[in-house]
Amino acid sequence: MDYLPLFVRVAHRDCLVVGGGAVALRKARLLHRAGACLHVVAPRINEELEALVHASSGTVQRRPFVAQDIRPNLALVVAATSDAVAQRAVSTAARAAGVWLNAVDSVELSDAIFPSLIDRDPFIVALGSGGRAPVLLRHWRQRLEALLPARLGDLATFAGSMRGAVAARVPEPRARRRFWERLFAGPIASQVLSGDTAGAAAAVGRELASPPPDAVGEVYIVGAGPGAPDLLTLRALQLMQHADVVLHDQLVPEAILDLVRRDADRISVGKRGGGESVEQAHIHERMIELAREGKRVLRLKGGDPFVFGRGGEEIEELVAAGVAFQVVPGITAANGCAAYAGIPLTHRDVAQSVCFVTGHRQLDRPGIDWSLFTRPGQTLVIYMAGRRLGGIVAALLAGGRAAATPIALVVRGTLPSQRVVTGTLADIAARWQEAQEAGPMLAIIGEVVDHRALSPAVPAPQSQDTTRS
Repeated sequence: MDYLPLFVRVAHRDCLVVGGGAVALRKARLLHRAGACLHVVAPRINEELEALVHASSGTVQRRPFVAQDIRPNLALVVAATSDAVAQRAVSTAARAAGVWLNAVDSVELSDAIFPSLIDRDPFIVALGSGGRAPVLLRHWRQRLEALLPARLGDLATFAGSMRGAVAARVPEPRARRRFWERLFAGPIASQVLSGDTAGAAAAVGRELASPPPDAVGEVYIVGAGPGAPDLLTLRALQLMQHADVVLHDQLVPEAILDLVRRDADRISVGKRGGGESVEQAHIHERMIELAREGKRVLRLKGGDPFVFGRGGEEIEELVAAGVAFQVVPGITAANGCAAYAGIPLTHRDVAQSVCFVTGHRQLDRPGIDWSLFTRPGQTLVIYMAGRRLGGIVAALLAGGRAAATPIALVVRGTLPSQRVVTGTLADIAARWQEAQEAGPMLAIIGEVVDHRALSPAVPAPQSQDTTRS
């Protein structure tokens, strides 16, 4: 993140604009709306800009900029001039004085940038791209404008007017947050958005007159998908924003955890092969304990909770404890990794069935019937295969799978660092050792690997590939 998103109060504070043309006028309008006292320095100054300056009780200087124009008490300096030499002089003086500078069309000189705004005052949405893609910002601003109700600012103002009464009647922070969540999702918000603020205020009064219900906890068992944040389901995102506390797997990427509500407590309960792990029984205890405290507990699991995610064990414990829960499926690693590697799991010509197997522990147990995984027309997907790849390949060969069977190993699937290593059962162990890759790995075995799509249509994030010769 190149810039810290921040709303700054500039009301009644001095702000300097260097420049007197159309660009300077656009910046001055924003500063004036925020209540700033405007000062402008430029040889020629737009009449409307001059009028804004006088309306803000500021000053106009019709002359070139000099370093002494920048004083340490300025809240912001805007260099809105097309003169590159003057712009750099403003930058040098501003930094010497310790004053934030916005240099128009010059990211490298700017300490602050003006975001693209969606204005439903006092509800403001600010969009930024670090100065890199202004057209992209305009595109998404237009799309978001269409989604946000015109009276959203009225709803924010209404909520502000009710904060004191709600805080007095519902003093416990978590219960108060839930009150507001119910209000914004229910008919009271609809009344405000339709213009009936008086009716909405009366409805809030009736709500506050009744004792708030006791906090009832709940557990959300949510699949986080294979790793890419944009593969989360809409329901997963909604519950991530509602949770009070998050119990997350160790392999859930930080980019996904960043989408959880900011004030939610995060607790890592991950299991990693060869490293420290949290016992499953302890996870059960924590979920139940936190829910009984009235908290909404998000159990965030990589992939899908019911595909090698032990989600079934967790809901058994929740049912036995009488704790309410919801389950939200996720895109499992097999689907995500195969799609991003361009490998169809089924293909009319070569594979009519798919078998999912875990390479963790279960394959090491005696009594596995390997003939189940050697039938023609079948794709075999092995989760968590990395540390046991050699043993898995040997078992498949001993069970009758042909040595020439194609295999693809997808490492860090769907992430920008995804890597795909391909080969056959005969040579994949050597290729994997040569690749020296680390991270979660999924193996796809079968003739479908030979139908791998390598065209730009495959949504893989710049994956590096090692293919069979």
